[in-house]
Amino acid sequence: MSLGPIMLDIEGAQLTASDKTRLLHPLVGGVILFTRNYASLEQLIELTTGIHALRTPPLLIAVDHEGGRVQRFRTDFTRLPPMRELGKIWDEHPGRARHLAQQTGYVLSAELRAAGIDLSFTPVLDTDHGQSCVIGDRAFHHKPQGIAELAHSLMSGLKLGGMAAVGKHFPGHGYIQADSHVEVPVDERTYPEIEKSDLVPFRKMIDFGLAGIMPAHVIYPLVDTRPAGFSEIWLKKILRGELDFEGCIFSDDLNMAGAAVAGDILQRAESALHAGCDMILACNNSRAADTLLEKLQWDIPAISVVRLARMRGRPHPDSLVKLHENANFVKAVENIAGIGLGSGELPLG
Repeated sequence: MSLGPIMLDIEGAQLTASDKTRLLHPLVGGVILFTRNYASLEQLIELTTGIHALRTPPLLIAVDHEGGRVQRFRTDFTRLPPMRELGKIWDEHPGRARHLAQQTGYVLSAELRAAGIDLSFTPVLDTDHGQSCVIGDRAFHHKPQGIAELAHSLMSGLKLGGMAAVGKHFPGHGYIQADSHVEVPVDERTYPEIEKSDLVPFRKMIDFGLAGIMPAHVIYPLVDTRPAGFSEIWLKKILRGELDFEGCIFSDDLNMAGAAVAGDILQRAESALHAGCDMILACNNSRAADTLLEKLQWDIPAISVVRLARMRGRPHPDSLVKLHENANFVKAVENIAGIGLGSGELPLG
């Protein structure tokens, strides 16, 4: 049985009978973990091992683990800096900033891979226009060149640890203040305005071999009336056609308020898949998940199966104990220690 096109969440720190029933459904292809799913390293490894053992090929296991405010696992994991802090260093010492971004990516991926996680939805490629309440210090910089350089370095670090990169939120969530978790953001800029700024990091990262992209639940009405994640114009014409992206497209969570304009959960799923998403996320709403599994009719294209397979974490030889005995890893942790301390970051989600 191949992977299906839906990524779901689970209830808690252990798999319940309901979780297992959902995850065995042929439409499911992945699991996304949240802070509530983490109690300890030992528990996390037991959980990811159990999830991977459910199916052949194993389900993908993902997490939002960027650094700063968005780091789902904290106790016994290295504190990762907000990406803006790397951008500040880039202003004065670009070479050092690129090195630290690479080290950050390596620590991030090595720890997650040793705990059985396949991928993190990172890096954020949004441009910091200084007015987004949800992006903020999650963005590397306000200059596209700075974003591209640092994201490329972070991606190389992720690869060292055995993990592919997923850039978000295409084509850019940083210009408008509204938070797509709780409302429907509308970005009134023209396509040429977006292309000359926000699209630059995505274009460069695609050229660098970016494996995955997550589109934004943002409407750009001068391009399309539908949010980017439900738009064939954005995903098929621009992302696939003009930017030549051949990797995997993951929807953002279909239960976010920014997705509501696409209809009920079934309509949102169908719209996202028809627009060009390879995998759709449905989180924090078990009733909606059950509706999807009961009613969605979708034969996943062979090309999507191939793209999803490329997102699987590559073998990482180190257990977490051995990882902390690895000189390169220890040095990387030392290098990023203290970056951005005192910046006031708080957990998000």
